[in-house]
Amino acid sequence: MTIKSTLRSEQLTLLSDYPAIRLSALPVLDQRLRGTTFVGLAPRSILNSPQQTGVDFWSLNPYIGCEFGCTYCYARYAHRYAVERARDAGKLSEAEFHDFRGPHGWEAFERRIFVKERLLGALEADLGRYMRTARPPDGPTAPIVIGTATDPYQPAERRFRLTRQVLERLARCEGLNVGIITKSPLIARDVDVLRQLQERSDLEVYISLITLDARVIRQVEPRSPLPAVRLRALARLTAAGINAGLIVAPVLPGITDDRPHLEALFRAAREAGARFVHAGPLRLYAAVRDRFLPVLEAHFPDLVDRYRRAYGGGRSNAPRDYARALAARVKRLQARCGFPVNDGMIDRYRPRRPRGGQGELGL
Repeated sequence: MTIKSTLRSEQLTLLSDYPAIRLSALPVLDQRLRGTTFVGLAPRSILNSPQQTGVDFWSLNPYIGCEFGCTYCYARYAHRYAVERARDAGKLSEAEFHDFRGPHGWEAFERRIFVKERLLGALEADLGRYMRTARPPDGPTAPIVIGTATDPYQPAERRFRLTRQVLERLARCEGLNVGIITKSPLIARDVDVLRQLQERSDLEVYISLITLDARVIRQVEPRSPLPAVRLRALARLTAAGINAGLIVAPVLPGITDDRPHLEALFRAAREAGARFVHAGPLRLYAAVRDRFLPVLEAHFPDLVDRYRRAYGGGRSNAPRDYARALAARVKRLQARCGFPVNDGMIDRYRPRRPRGGQGELGL
């Protein structure tokens, strides 16, 4: 199983994971001093089918929103639109809307996080639907990918343990195809249940890391774990026999895309025992630019005009020539560092519906 295009596949159809309910009636479960509020949500469904999302896998997100607050995160806009949709449906007053949305819209993703309480009942019902439709007798089992729109091991997981509950239930199944994406070392807590899951099903764990430079991490991922911590978690997983590797997504043009930078990251993954490394370029949706471009202006001002040109005209994808050059660089580094060589542009997780040198690569 490979999920290297998962992060660029999720589109506005993620709104199937964001029901337009009476948000103000939900219980507040926890609050952070920095302003993040955790709100309880009792979902009717937890597994999103390909018919709901338009991608060739089933997705599962125990939380809606993410404490890490990565400035480039593509899922940020879906959270914003969910809150706007709730207001338009008359389920939020104007005061409630401004509280949930935040001054600029992008704040909702990291300041109002929904915790899917009592999710096992919903998962049980969804698994019945999944078993009937996603496991044909004469074809491959459709994958279940955990963490496509939020980090399943963000700090709230220490208290709520929703992701562990999901994995414990999936570990009782046979013949599943499961992928997990996370930036958090907390995943190493669940080595025991991951091993149980891997004994009965195919499993891939992707530790997400875009750079070894802690300074850059703090600039673009304000509250995510530092690189050394993530690599230690990766080493713990692989030492325990878990099929785990690195996903470098997004590669940031002009910031993290030069060959020495990527090669150092690939070699660090190899030293941590990674079984694979995959990488893909930044996708910059219109609703994410409001959050990301000010970060460029503050820390990388010489790149701002290049990004505006490359991602202008409503384009969210990196320019085609740039994406091709990056894919070729990644393949060469995969081979040089002893990883399986894969084509990041062609794989089984391509969307079902159409979507719109030595140094840095030309953008």
